[in-house]
Amino acid sequence: MGEPLLVVKGLNKRFGAVIASQDLSLEVRAGELHALIGPNGAGKTTALGQLAGELAPDGGSILFSHRDITHLPVHARARFGLARSYQISSLFEEFTVLENAMLAVQAHQGHSFRFWRRAAGETALREPALGVLERMGLADRAGATVSSLAHGERRQLEVALALAGEPKMVLLDEPMAGMGAGGSLNMTRLLLRLKGRLTILLVEHDMDAVFALADRISVLVNGACIATGSPEAIRENAAVRTAYLGDSALA
Repeated sequence: MGEPLLVVKGLNKRFGAVIASQDLSLEVRAGELHALIGPNGAGKTTALGQLAGELAPDGGSILFSHRDITHLPVHARARFGLARSYQISSLFEEFTVLENAMLAVQAHQGHSFRFWRRAAGETALREPALGVLERMGLADRAGATVSSLAHGERRQLEVALALAGEPKMVLLDEPMAGMGAGGSLNMTRLLLRLKGRLTILLVEHDMDAVFALADRISVLVNGACIATGSPEAIRENAAVRTAYLGDSALA
């Protein structure tokens, strides 16, 4: 693994009396797939929101590629190469899979959506869009409308859209959410193909996927990081096992 690409120091976030992030510190190295896990309510999605620029931290700092991005908006972070997928779908239902991917490429390139009809035939949009669909196993579904996709395919498309801007790092929020065992296995295989090609911070509840994918794992409890290490080290960590109340997924 390379040097740290993302460095989070002392991040704090409260919502009234609720502590969502508590002196949260972690590092994600260039080229690694780093998983962020924890019990429900541990503050994982809130942490991603602060990293992406959607939530302003109450304290602490976020460095990305040696830049202080703590107070930068979402679009500025995206311009520096930090992208995010979402747990809740936000796709254009009546557009095709390819059109959704082309719109994502268009947005990252800074073009106006007013010229969509003309832009739909541009090689500069079509080729990179087809490229991200291929990476996420959707090339053969390029002409299908989003409304016709199965749940797993929609999740694949959401990750593809996050890749459209060729980011240095992508934040993945529950890409296996709502999937059965077959869908999770397929997504795991697709993410394995991305390993080493870009840096990934993965929030995921599917522990089989986490331990199959992650180079390192950080564990959040009550908004604080209680452990970071290899999958083997995390599996054997007594504090982590206590946090999960002996969850068999860590056995």
